[in-house]
Amino acid sequence: MKKLIVVLLFLMALATSAYAAMEWPVDKHVFGNGMVLLTMEDHSTPSVSLEIWFHVGSKNERPGSTGISHLFEHLMFMGTDKMGPEEYSKIIQKSGGICNAYTSNDMTVFQEDFGTAQLEQVLDMESDRLQHLKINEKNFLTERSVICEERGFTVDNSPFADIMEQLAANAWLAHPYQWQVVGWRADIENLTLRQCQEYFKTYYNPANAVMVIVGDVNTQETVKLVEKYYGKIPGNPDIPRPLYDEPEQRGERRADFHKMSQLPIFIAGYHVPGEGNTDQYALDIMGRILSGGESSRIYKRLVYDEQLALFAGGNYGPREQAGLFYAYAAMQPGHTTAEGEKAVYEEIDKMKTLKVTDEELQKAKNQVEAEFYMGIQSNESKAELLGRTQTFLGDYKLLFQQADKYAAVTADDIMRVAKTYLDSRNRTVITVIQDTKPSGTMGMKEE
Repeated sequence: MKKLIVVLLFLMALATSAYAAMEWPVDKHVFGNGMVLLTMEDHSTPSVSLEIWFHVGSKNERPGSTGISHLFEHLMFMGTDKMGPEEYSKIIQKSGGICNAYTSNDMTVFQEDFGTAQLEQVLDMESDRLQHLKINEKNFLTERSVICEERGFTVDNSPFADIMEQLAANAWLAHPYQWQVVGWRADIENLTLRQCQEYFKTYYNPANAVMVIVGDVNTQETVKLVEKYYGKIPGNPDIPRPLYDEPEQRGERRADFHKMSQLPIFIAGYHVPGEGNTDQYALDIMGRILSGGESSRIYKRLVYDEQLALFAGGNYGPREQAGLFYAYAAMQPGHTTAEGEKAVYEEIDKMKTLKVTDEELQKAKNQVEAEFYMGIQSNESKAELLGRTQTFLGDYKLLFQQADKYAAVTADDIMRVAKTYLDSRNRTVITVIQDTKPSGTMGMKEE
């Protein structure tokens, strides 16, 4: 075991310099209709990953239409005149490929992994559904019902996601980050076919898309193929880009959330900046030291040392425009959430007054580095990083500056961001009140 640890530390030391110097051979091409294409050749295997990032997610929704972004992700597989419903996925899977998609607060992404010879076919199918997607009342109602069911098992009947939903709903007053990507049930049930058709017309066009192709391809030939299938599709750059000015929180907010739960739980969230803010690197490192995993300060104190909680932790999760840092604990029988809060806030206050140790700081930086290397083992993961950086920050090259920015984080930086953002006036707390029956009229009603 000691030898293994020494080897791992040695590899990490080697990786530090490589990570800092890392820059991939990426080619960028912008077509006349506004679509951005990023290509990266990797001929190590005869495979290709293709991702299309549409810059639209739940933050583009409004009350009354929440969940439409996620619904439309499903509708994109409903076929065209050339392809029947779900046929797109079946064609790729039949050849051993993988087809997937996901929606977040800020974007909707369609992913395909396939053999090199299938590239032109995939581009043909992708451009076909962008131009000729077939949405009718029947498949719309079917997928709307599917989304309602999905909300049931991912949020309403989840042991933790519904608590996160309440945190967001109480922390944000003006910003659409206040609802989950899946949307509120009443909104989903009342979405209309016309709303979806207007949504498609507004957001699903080349000027709102970044395509990333990584793998066994020739860049020049790939550009020609993409031009062939996408070049004549009109682009509309006049896309709504809402930037919501969330009012400054000037006092702690608290809400009790009644639900059937085996444990008393609390979660506390603090407003933090979004992607691209200079503080995000120090906040990430701080979050790892304070609440990231079983060796973090919060977990060690509440679970190991004082045995107040069965589990505890937290996360720093920036989104495009803003984010929340949150910490939580599920208390041991016989202990209260008040005890848990007291311990968590004491650990937070230490971050403001005492510098983290050199060992803690380096360990957190090593975690960032290790996650990066473990996360770029496939074409798909490289495409994911490139697409995210280009979509969020407008320039994929900023990805290659992140190593230096993480390396530059100091103990003083961590103290500064803790003082700046982890203030009780900037805090929203949700306390789970254990009910012995399903939610009804008592307390905060679940949607």
